[in-house]
Amino acid sequence: MRRVVILGSTGSIGEQALDVIRRHPDRFEVVGLVTGSNAARLAEQAADFGVEHTGLGVDAAVQLVRDVDADVVLNGITGSVGLAPTIAALESGRTLALANKESLIVGGDLVKRLARPGQIVPVDSEHSALAQALRSGTNEEVRRLVLTASGGPFRGRTRAELANVTPAEALAHPTWDMGRVVTTNSATLVNKGLEVIEAHLLFDVAFAQIDVVVHPQSVVHSMVEFIDGSTIAQASPPDMRLPIALGLTWPERLTNIGVPLDWTQATSWEFEPVDHEAFPALNLAKHVGEARGTYPAVFNAANEEAVDAFHDGKIPFTGIVDAVREVVDRHDAPADLTLESLAAAETWARAEAHRVFGA
Repeated sequence: MRRVVILGSTGSIGEQALDVIRRHPDRFEVVGLVTGSNAARLAEQAADFGVEHTGLGVDAAVQLVRDVDADVVLNGITGSVGLAPTIAALESGRTLALANKESLIVGGDLVKRLARPGQIVPVDSEHSALAQALRSGTNEEVRRLVLTASGGPFRGRTRAELANVTPAEALAHPTWDMGRVVTTNSATLVNKGLEVIEAHLLFDVAFAQIDVVVHPQSVVHSMVEFIDGSTIAQASPPDMRLPIALGLTWPERLTNIGVPLDWTQATSWEFEPVDHEAFPALNLAKHVGEARGTYPAVFNAANEEAVDAFHDGKIPFTGIVDAVREVVDRHDAPADLTLESLAAAETWARAEAHRVFGA
């Protein structure tokens, strides 16, 4: 039986994780729950699962991870505030089921130095798919990683056509039900850029060997191409319970998690290249990832501020990535990567972003 702590328990990832655990009560014991502010729902979850240790906020998450004996910590917190709990989980020797990609991206080499081999298990559907496909060969046999992107609500539009899209249109994702920042990031492909950086850090594959292809059906979650020319893909209907379950039990699979594809029905899957002129976030993310240090933290923080500015009507949709690029170009990274330098870089990036769009 695995003892599980869930951070961000009242969010989408947390609720689906509890659903997975509810289906397999003989396999899991929930020993800790933390959420940001939804105290009422947290109390309901604690009562349902008999959880004694609960908390509100990031500081509570760090303390609970350090104090409560657990096998797995599922970090489903949104944003770079999840970095401190990620570090606490790694330092405490827990297996980290990571849905909070920002903590790995922002923490970069700092997080990598703390993690022992296999300690971080990805929960993003794309990276879970890559981890599964990578079991088909050795690291030396990998030619490239191919992440799939739905294309978001604006697939096929030119940059000129994107200039006047509205926040409501940006939030109308065709496949996934996510929060405002992540959904907007999917529309700009910033989210996919973050996932490219995450793939590089998780699997030690060079950025030149990581590609993105648009796949609007979101059935093939990612692929690995090997040196002999074969490509291994992981496919399943869009359902985050699958990667969550694998995150909790890796590398073992559980029964009764997802509905398999129906091969008795005619279907077709589309794949198309990314339009980098309309969606420049991917190339910017690769540049930031290669620069390392505090650059990914600056990229992420500036984007969060730009997304808010877009939804507040201060900048156009295309202005999100334009503003992020300008902030990144103005950044002068410190020599040492520490928690303090990361925090300072994020603070600077948020203030600089506001100077860029005049807010």
